[in-house]
Amino acid sequence: MKKQGILNSDISRVLSYLGHTDRIAIGDCGLPIPDETERIDLALAFGIPSFMQTLEIVAQDMKIEKIVLAEEIREQNPEVLQQVEALFADQAIEIEFVSHTALKEATKQCRAVIRTGETTPYANIILQAGCIFA
Repeated sequence: MKKQGILNSDISRVLSYLGHTDRIAIGDCGLPIPDETERIDLALAFGIPSFMQTLEIVAQDMKIEKIVLAEEIREQNPEVLQQVEALFADQAIEIEFVSHTALKEATKQCRAVIRTGETTPYANIILQAGCIFA
């Protein structure tokens, strides 16, 4: 049995399979997940677990070189945007903003989408894996 790190076996498995530039997404409870993309459903109730709780835990266990957010988060959910930017502030991580429609389309190329219980708008992110060696 694992002693630390991510206990969810599906998330742990997906992270261990990632190669450089592979992507996963973390989304709110309303983000549509394409049939061809693995769904890891963590949602228990509205708000549980939250988007930020999930992102913080995944970010501890994943080498991230780039994140993709919906442009709409700037106007519709600046609080979550500020939390995301603070989480990655001390790291050299590229931030790309795309339309929400483009972000939803991009989930088709993700290895998995982790569904949270988040209920605030545009609380969705795509994480692109970095290289763990120089």
